[in-house]
Amino acid sequence: MNREYHRWYSERLHRDMELLLFGHSGEPVLLLPTSRGRFYQAEDFGLIGAISDRIQSGRYLVVCPDSVDEESWFNTAVHPHDRLARHKEWEAYLLHEVVPLLARRSTGGRVTLAGCSFGGFHAYNVGLRHPHIFQRLISMGGKFETDEFLDGHHDPDVYHHSATQWLPNVHDAQQLAALQRVEMVLAVGEHDFCRASNEHLSSLLWKKDIANQLAVWQGGTHDWPVWRQMIQQYLPW
Repeated sequence: MNREYHRWYSERLHRDMELLLFGHSGEPVLLLPTSRGRFYQAEDFGLIGAISDRIQSGRYLVVCPDSVDEESWFNTAVHPHDRLARHKEWEAYLLHEVVPLLARRSTGGRVTLAGCSFGGFHAYNVGLRHPHIFQRLISMGGKFETDEFLDGHHDPDVYHHSATQWLPNVHDAQQLAALQRVEMVLAVGEHDFCRASNEHLSSLLWKKDIANQLAVWQGGTHDWPVWRQMIQQYLPW
């Protein structure tokens, strides 16, 4: 299986950023790490191995970027507004630096944005606001409320980065139509503490006629063995 390490200076984040690329062709997948996770996490914890046959055969081309969660959502040393500002810089890095790499190296098809736990939050936080870029969203054990990371602070940026806040207020027909074209998977273990959050987001989406697959895995918990099984199912042959 082709494996490539990439590192370059990001003008948007003002520092070097690293990522791993797996595969030689296929449908593009952007796989995000869990909270504070690094670009090698998906490989270290077996997610890449779980779908290595599909990657090696050319079914998918997977890119695993680094996070800046320590500088954004988890950085309690700065004001919540500044935490979110750093996240926005990372999001711009994904959209304008990493996604173009995916586009150049893949052989086309729908672009999938996926992640486990906090990576699942990121997948929906970013993906729901950019339905013209990402055609499939996969969260495995994600949690979608943001209050606990922002000390109760509220401003327009906070609002627009919490889908459970802004989604009920979407009425624009074009925006809704774009969201309705996205394939959405909300996978969560039966005993995962994030289950209620997944059920809540799924309900909000359905209230806007946005189809989504809420999959509660029997006996499942919030852990890597469950996520390895999930990624095999939601990135099929």
